[in-house]
Amino acid sequence: MAEGKGTVCVTGGTGFIGSWLIKSLLEHGYSVNTTIRSDPGRKRDVSFLTNLPGASEKLHFFNADLSDPESFGPAVEGCVGIFHTATPIDFAVNEPEEVVTNRAIEGALGILKAAVKAKTVKRVVYTSSASTVSFTGPEPQDVVDESAWSDVDLLRRLKPFSWSYTVSKVLTEKAVFEFGEQNGLEVATVIAPFIVGRFVCPKLPDSIEKALLMVLGKKEEIGVIRYHTVHVDDVARAHIFLLEHPNPKGRYNCSPFIVPIGEMGEILSAKYPEYQIPTVDELKGIKGVKQPHLTSKKLEDAGFEFKYSLEDMFQGAIECCKEKGYL
Repeated sequence: MAEGKGTVCVTGGTGFIGSWLIKSLLEHGYSVNTTIRSDPGRKRDVSFLTNLPGASEKLHFFNADLSDPESFGPAVEGCVGIFHTATPIDFAVNEPEEVVTNRAIEGALGILKAAVKAKTVKRVVYTSSASTVSFTGPEPQDVVDESAWSDVDLLRRLKPFSWSYTVSKVLTEKAVFEFGEQNGLEVATVIAPFIVGRFVCPKLPDSIEKALLMVLGKKEEIGVIRYHTVHVDDVARAHIFLLEHPNPKGRYNCSPFIVPIGEMGEILSAKYPEYQIPTVDELKGIKGVKQPHLTSKKLEDAGFEFKYSLEDMFQGAIECCKEKGYL
């Protein structure tokens, strides 16, 4: 293991991406400051993080919240890089979109202001979403690169599923880039699709649940007929790659696979015959969103290599779900 790479900050460390990123960073020789929301009663179990190899010496917790942008200062102080994975998620739109979006933007800007004040941060890597490039107009595109931006006005008018979340991610990502340009702070963003694979957090991640609906016996909840997917470890590696790259440029799609639901069903039924996976004919009757392929050519041209196959993703996710009692 490499030693002495310095300290980095990971926001949202208890989440799916954040927790796996912490695991990877510790393995890569970094010390990690991670932010979690205040827990006065100390009821939150973070042993899944404190038990990671190297955590006892190199993982430190800080209380911070996107609702309090100035709360991130102590976690950022002395860091060489920041991974901003935390984001407000409100798919049910329980709060007005403007409230969610403002919290996401102000929280992100609070983190970036702390980075400028610290004077030690060389780069911020922001975790974006495939949804920020997927809704470019009334007719979905088949393939999109990083130049695409989802149409906020269209989303606000049509209000598709998760529209509020998508608006907040688009406007936050743009605000992060604008702040970086105005303040001389290097920013790169990872545009992540459905993330599948093992997970260290105790809660079943939403993206894994959506990818495994057929295995979980929830065929009726399938709303997507073509999935853009990536292995969680490849996403974490892409974040670290962009922190360490000598000169990253803006946005990077991180999505090696586009999988029709029929192909997904065939892979799962062949490898896991013990589950009642719908047949290809049954899956043909499902109506849903045909997600665009997010070409990752820019990331690969920069020198990044994806390590994992589709089979690796599903095998890891299913084994982990079994271990944690979800299957």
